[in-house]
Amino acid sequence: MPDPGAADVDRRLESAILDLLAQRARTATICPSDAARAVGDEESWRDLMEPARRAARRLVDRGEVEITQAGHVVDPSTAKGPIRIRRR
Repeated sequence: MPDPGAADVDRRLESAILDLLAQRARTATICPSDAARAVGDEESWRDLMEPARRAARRLVDRGEVEITQAGHVVDPSTAKGPIRIRRR
């Protein structure tokens, strides 16, 4: 469930992450750019990349998703570079 204290775009990104994962196989992953593209348009989605990563971190904190790199779960607070998001 989206964080009620988050801004509208943050709630939309959290929802997009969960919706995208729900449409995929249980073990599938998504990129934060998938959520950014779902919420933004052709012009603005790149500006939503860091907010999408933050949305994923909030979902990790709530135990809803995991963040991975090279197939391994990583600490979202220290992850650098490309990440993937999957259901927990």
